[in-house]
Amino acid sequence: MTNAIVSLKNISHFYQKNQVLNDINLQVHTGEVLGLLGHNGAGKTTMMKLILGIINASKGEVEVFGQNPSLKTAISTRRKIGYLPENVKLYEQLTAKQVLTFFARLKSVNSTQVIELLRKVDLYSVMNKPVKTYSKGMRQRLGLAQAFLGRPKLLLLDEPTVGLDPIATHEFYQSVEMLRRDGASIILCSHVLRGLEPYIDKALILNKGHIVTIGTLETLREKANLPISIQTQGIDDMLEKDTLLSPFLVSPSILNVKDKDKIATIKRLVSYEQLSDLHIESPSLESLYQYYLTENMPINRIEAV
Repeated sequence: MTNAIVSLKNISHFYQKNQVLNDINLQVHTGEVLGLLGHNGAGKTTMMKLILGIINASKGEVEVFGQNPSLKTAISTRRKIGYLPENVKLYEQLTAKQVLTFFARLKSVNSTQVIELLRKVDLYSVMNKPVKTYSKGMRQRLGLAQAFLGRPKLLLLDEPTVGLDPIATHEFYQSVEMLRRDGASIILCSHVLRGLEPYIDKALILNKGHIVTIGTLETLREKANLPISIQTQGIDDMLEKDTLLSPFLVSPSILNVKDKDKIATIKRLVSYEQLSDLHIESPSLESLYQYYLTENMPINRIEAV
């Protein structure tokens, strides 16, 4: 596709003799949110460093906004990128306002955005206090503000919700969604898969430097064929006696069924007059992640969608 913001072609990378990425192919398109998932050491941070142009790939081609990001001529495109590392390190002696003003100058961003972002991340009241006095959550929020400077067209966020309370986490994802609607492409790394799930268009799972699978959640669910959970209310004592439903029971009120059996099962359940409610839950991102890493999936299998 022609609107790929990020393109990795046949990428392999070595640190000395250790191969950390193996034949990676990936495209991230305009307005797309990609969840980059994998255990510690799977190669996620290395992929981000390649996209940022911090390191060069041992093999293959990297393009960001149509250019090799490691070239000096790519300096103009770097201003379109926002990056939040996993471990936020800021200038401890400076105030939050001074930190953001410094980064705004680096990105040639109007300084009026500094105050706007400090309000957005709830640091306006302490913007003149040194960063060394901030809690971990406050530093994380300042790091997010730095990443959002200039309304970037590409955001790379590594464990962005670490140290954030539930309200701040929700507000963060609202900001991500706003940038996505404005056409930004976003790569999110997180181990908090339940929080990540509603906001991504695709998930990519890395294992030992290989892409295990990549696709929309719908596609990954279809290929994994994991059971759908159906929880009932009002008929718990009847399910065990129902010869059609009892094979699916995992508890007195919960059935696990394959997708092909879902409609027939629901029809059977709603035939009971005593049924007061149904709750249907598709396999979560967390269960898909566990499946693709543990169910004997070959680690060199690539499922581009």
